[in-house]
Amino acid sequence: MGVVEIPQLLLVTFPVGFVGLYLLLILIKFLHKVWWNPIQVTKILSSQGIKGPPYKFLHGNTKEIFTKLHGTRSKPMKDLSHQIFPYIQPFQHSCIKDYGRNFLCWIGSKPQLFITEVELVKEILNNKDGAYPKWKAEGYGKKLLGDGLVTAEGNKWVRQRKLANHAFHAESLKGMVPAMIASVEIMVEKWKAYQGKEIEVFDEFRIMTSEVISRTAFGSSYVEGKNIFEMLVKLGSLISANFLKIRLPVIRKLMPTEEDTESDRLEREIRKSIIGLIKTREEKVKRGELEGGYGNDYLGVLVKAFHESDDHKKISVDDMVDECKTFYFAGHETTTSLLTWTCLLLAIHTEWQDKARKEVFELLGENKITADDNFLGKLKIMNMIINETLRATAVDD
Repeated sequence: MGVVEIPQLLLVTFPVGFVGLYLLLILIKFLHKVWWNPIQVTKILSSQGIKGPPYKFLHGNTKEIFTKLHGTRSKPMKDLSHQIFPYIQPFQHSCIKDYGRNFLCWIGSKPQLFITEVELVKEILNNKDGAYPKWKAEGYGKKLLGDGLVTAEGNKWVRQRKLANHAFHAESLKGMVPAMIASVEIMVEKWKAYQGKEIEVFDEFRIMTSEVISRTAFGSSYVEGKNIFEMLVKLGSLISANFLKIRLPVIRKLMPTEEDTESDRLEREIRKSIIGLIKTREEKVKRGELEGGYGNDYLGVLVKAFHESDDHKKISVDDMVDECKTFYFAGHETTTSLLTWTCLLLAIHTEWQDKARKEVFELLGENKITADDNFLGKLKIMNMIINETLRATAVDD
């Protein structure tokens, strides 16, 4: 009987000891991430002259960021101005005042090093030695952009960049001008019915830019791409709403929220819709409806790369989906924001609105824009206005 009891005792005590050791290792790893590592990072950067608001256990500085954002967003801007940095990023604005133009802050246990000195920004953007890795998309961001051109690095980025360059080189862009003009004309014609009334120009520009991207990059109309755009915008909204929420990865997997479930659904539906566009293009090729292979737009370039026999040039289905998501979302969102803010500044400074209108009529008259006359390059005042719109506002004027 004693011979039997010894193995039983071992079977009971060994798993308990193993589980205890495993839990201890998890605790050590957790404390290293949320306590020891922040202390070390703060110490190292402080020795180099970079300060910042103190790290708070688990949440970092997210509570302070949220409090300041809520303070500014809960009330309208007092004056319409190009100096909106204190309004849209009040926490960063106050940190620059308190700690200097370069400072350290924390989103949860993740360090965020803010750089605003121009020369340092240039060095980082040049990144010749690859010392500054790209932002690694995680969570909702990964679902939105995947491993597309914005987030890819190394050889994969080089391959994807070549595909984009091939689709959007100068001659290809010239061929896209008529489609761009048609989309703008549709929007302007619609606006004529609203003379003397208010319209939400951000929504109008979003539809117009989405239409341009759909027609020029993917050979489809806005109606066909509308569903994809709407789902990408919803996914982008989830990112904004959850950016400052700190959740432990293990708990997130065990207890997904409604937003997690919704983001999973959106990711699946976006993928399904994009694959539908790809299959439609392949079917057109099989029926001989397209000249020159799979088409000259970006979708055609991607599908052609997918069917490459050379493994070094070939891309996967996931690569195609991620690239389409990147161009659909990033392409129209940036342009929409630029156009909207340009209109706001012109509404504030009406004298420049008059100068821009005068320049257009002097150069173009009643004629239509074409891709051959370099009309856009001659618009000096308009280029000045766009550059001013893009200009980063100073912290203190």
